Amino acid sequence: MINRAKTGRNFLAAALLGLLAAGPAAGQADSLGSITRRLQQYAQRDPHEKLYLHLDRPLYLSGETMWFKVYAAEGAHARPLALSSVAYVEVLDAKNQPVLQGKVALKNATGHGYFTLPTSLPAGSYRVRAYTSWMQNFSPEYYFNTAVTVVNTRQASGAPKADSVAYDAQFFPEGGNLVQGLRSRVAFKVTDPAGHGVAATGQVLDNKGAVVATFATQQLGMGSFFLTPLDSQQPYTAVLKPSGSPARPVRRALPRAFGQGYVLRLDDTSPTQLTLTVNATGQQPETLYLLGHSRQKVALTARLALANGQATYAFDKSQLLEGISHLTLFTAGRQPVCERLYFRAPTRHLALAASADQPSYAARAPVSVQVAAPGQMGRSSVSMAVYQLDSLATTPPAAIEEYLWLVADLKGYIEAPGTYFAATEAARTAADNLMLTQGWSRWRWEDVLAGTAARFGHVPEPNGPIITGRITRAGTNAPAPWTMAYLASPSRTLRLSNSLSNADGRVRFELGPLPGPRELVVQTDPRQDSTSQITLLEPFSTSYAASALPGYGLLPRFAPEYARRHLQAQTQRVYLDRRRPALAPETGDTTSFFGKATETYYLDRYTRFKVMEEVLREYVPGVVVRIRKDGYHLMVDDLINKALLGNNPMVLLDGVPVFNMNKIMALNPLKVQKLEVMDSRYVHGAAIYDGLVSFTTYKGDLEGFQLDPHALVQQYEGTQAQREFFAPRYDTPEARQSRLPDLRNLLYWNPNIGLAGATPQTLRFYTGDQAGRYLVVLQGLAADGKAGSQQFTFDVKPAL
Repeated sequence: MINRAKTGRNFLAAALLGLLAAGPAAGQADSLGSITRRLQQYAQRDPHEKLYLHLDRPLYLSGETMWFKVYAAEGAHARPLALSSVAYVEVLDAKNQPVLQGKVALKNATGHGYFTLPTSLPAGSYRVRAYTSWMQNFSPEYYFNTAVTVVNTRQASGAPKADSVAYDAQFFPEGGNLVQGLRSRVAFKVTDPAGHGVAATGQVLDNKGAVVATFATQQLGMGSFFLTPLDSQQPYTAVLKPSGSPARPVRRALPRAFGQGYVLRLDDTSPTQLTLTVNATGQQPETLYLLGHSRQKVALTARLALANGQATYAFDKSQLLEGISHLTLFTAGRQPVCERLYFRAPTRHLALAASADQPSYAARAPVSVQVAAPGQMGRSSVSMAVYQLDSLATTPPAAIEEYLWLVADLKGYIEAPGTYFAATEAARTAADNLMLTQGWSRWRWEDVLAGTAARFGHVPEPNGPIITGRITRAGTNAPAPWTMAYLASPSRTLRLSNSLSNADGRVRFELGPLPGPRELVVQTDPRQDSTSQITLLEPFSTSYAASALPGYGLLPRFAPEYARRHLQAQTQRVYLDRRRPALAPETGDTTSFFGKATETYYLDRYTRFKVMEEVLREYVPGVVVRIRKDGYHLMVDDLINKALLGNNPMVLLDGVPVFNMNKIMALNPLKVQKLEVMDSRYVHGAAIYDGLVSFTTYKGDLEGFQLDPHALVQQYEGTQAQREFFAPRYDTPEARQSRLPDLRNLLYWNPNIGLAGATPQTLRFYTGDQAGRYLVVLQGLAADGKAGSQQFTFDVKPAL
């Protein structure tokens, strides 16, 4: 009976049979307690992860740099969540084709990165989205999504894509369905092609054309009206007219009414209380169950007794968690029949105080901004952007608190999300209309109540990217199960991972942090498998949200602004971009994956031999060289058991396995700087090695060594190397008098502002040569889950 298109959830009623009691009164505590326990178990298996991106600005010119900071938070209370070490960030065009993709390293639940937009990128609206590997187990509607505008002043742009007469209207009965003879509230939403609300008025007509209800939008294209369907076989049609539009009226069919069923209504009866009313077509006494839950947390349970087809239940708003709650109604027959969403605006905010030392500045003048979190205990992570406002400025994305507490838990585009956070009657009414028209749930009751561990295709990545692949039999797409594969990245920092393929031929490798571009070598042991093929799988998601992007087109009235932006971008590239600092060098743990070797030899400290056999026989007592009919074999002396291990050890060259001992013995030892030995059996992942012998060259690049033809060698783009935002300083007379133009649109970007409690911090930067008004935007998340934003403006005066 629930309108599933509205809620986005498929209920599995059979799963409730073992959870709700057979007797309504006696079994209530046990029934709802079982659901609570199942939700807790599900929450432990399914950590609720959200990402938020603070973009430096909402509009760019092609060729400019897009800077961003990533915040990772857990879903229930918005506290920072260090579950993932990698965020996948993409820029998509209107056809969901990736324009730019990048992996951003996360540390302590934050990270930052950038994209340089190609100069050839066409003008238009683009989608920026971000997600983790774990988030790919769920709908792409749950990924972070926001729209940005790109202007390309070098290329001609088409006309605006938006069709001003292509309005859409949707109707949503409260609780899920219309029922014959029961008065229902019906919410509606009228939007343009970009998803923006449109003011409209309309009428509801029965099958004879008689008017049975009238309605008008209240705010952002949404509103509601009451309707009592008289006949389940009778269709109802809404005819609406967008305000101020010459277009023909829009006609939409309302959902058909059911002959029997339940209707739910939720009323805001006082500043502190809500009242839920249930009406049913049957007049016999009946028991219903109410469950209120928010982001996998049970907040409210109740037993309702229907008398003469009606039941009411009043409860305090404080019983519901902050943010969005789902109120689900079950019958005594364990069937979910109605659901209603309610938004409780959060009262906990990160109060950010920020101000500049002056309201206006001259060109190339120092600006001092003091930032603090008054009243906050503990540490807060904050980011700040300063950019110029002009007539091209588009709607900014949701602030961090608006996103984490509202937007992330709803499906589709949410217009002006800050509207719903005000402590006013109008804001509460608008939020109620939004809940009636925009319902969505991240998870399904079937998964929660099944009682078995859910199978997730993607796993969290707490220690760096997890590289997945598939092994298939030669010449076919048939999987090659239970085959051992090895993955390495040639380097002086030795990293090796192995994986045994599952029944589908899937393998997973984990090498730890992988910054920057590098080469990967994937192979099986040719002595055991020489025919199968290995393919590395794309780590980026290929599922996309259904919401449309805003239309775009160059407008003649903005020609002066386009010209000014074009000049800004050109001077930036010519005079400032070449002064950017180089990428930060790779840092991190340089310890080999096996830790400290039993024996380590730096060959430059010994007499150099030209034959590898002589090196091993003379210097390395832990390795015994044997020559048999098929060539060389190496045997490691097991120091623990005082015996030679029977098989060849795992032999590595710059971390890459080499299984042919004849080839390693033919290696020129003058190219090897270091030799390490593990003098015992070594357990590594799914494999056990009879010792380990590692050769490291001077450059860590294999020194031209020819790998087995069976090995897959593939270029891999790791996490982004860090680049600091560059801005010129005018702290000397010579710098202030420089004739190099400074027409920056973005004056300042800092993703790493750490506030310790309420202690203020002072940030300094310089204005450029471009006069105008500048917007300062701060976003922040505290360790206790308080999220907050702040913004203010200052002016730069024209040079005299």
